[in-house]
Amino acid sequence: MNRALLVTLLLEAAMVVAWSSGFIGGKLSADTPGVFLVLFWRFLIASLLLAPFFVQALRKGLSATQLCRQAIIGFFGMTVYLAAGLKGIELGVPAGLAALIGALQPMATAALAGPLLGELVGRRQWFGLLLGFAGVALAVGGSSGDAPVWAYGLCLLGMASLVGATLYAKTPGDSTAPLPALAIHCLVATPVFLILTLSEGSFVPPLDRDFLFAVAWFIVFSTLGGYGLYWLCLKRTTATRVSSLIYLTPPVTMIWAWAMFGEALSPAGWIGFGLCLLGVALANRHQHPEGNNRGKLSTVPASDQSARSP
Repeated sequence: MNRALLVTLLLEAAMVVAWSSGFIGGKLSADTPGVFLVLFWRFLIASLLLAPFFVQALRKGLSATQLCRQAIIGFFGMTVYLAAGLKGIELGVPAGLAALIGALQPMATAALAGPLLGELVGRRQWFGLLLGFAGVALAVGGSSGDAPVWAYGLCLLGMASLVGATLYAKTPGDSTAPLPALAIHCLVATPVFLILTLSEGSFVPPLDRDFLFAVAWFIVFSTLGGYGLYWLCLKRTTATRVSSLIYLTPPVTMIWAWAMFGEALSPAGWIGFGLCLLGVALANRHQHPEGNNRGKLSTVPASDQSARSP
């Protein structure tokens, strides 16, 4: 195993763990005045922490085109994704169903990555994606809710926004470094969540332990860790590969919840976790994770991929 491959695999593993932390952050926010208030302060503080990287990028010649491009990616991949998904859950969509809707992302990304990015997905990869979705469905259980139909639409909108941002980020023409890009994403999200916070009450934070811990958790694990690693991995490999890793986040979240809150790990959850692992392995069997170009396609010619798939 060469060094580039090892680095990419470690980054992907860290991304899965960090992305899963966002769901734990939502649970931590349940004891605060409101999740939008937590998210506003999350992005405001993250913007301040990342501001030096943004200023440095401007001094090195960050163009208006790059700035606009990253603003679009951040708006859809971070702001709309989080705001729509969280509002849907607030309106009564069960967390399990929200996770299932979110688990449609890898398949939607794979379906669009071919015509838009030239990432060919063979039958073995499609089988892996479907198996991963089945694993998520088994892991999160068969929850149902009585939320209005449009609330489910919000969760679907959030998922579609992340798909769109992922595909747009993979199109050529931008060499913005991950940290300045993340700074722009947070700067875009901050005023939106300020408006959402003011629509529900005051933006003044309660200076108590629960609130401060939830904000710090979101900044360190979900923003710098989850989103930072998501975009970094996306630069190194394919949109389909990175999206397929999202299948691992619901079962990893269950492990987070067990370790932090003592929530029981069900047999169905463990079986679902196994299916997710198998699905991700199959989905990425012919993809080379190292490097931008080698990660784009299997080294097996397109004409041979179908023949070698079951």
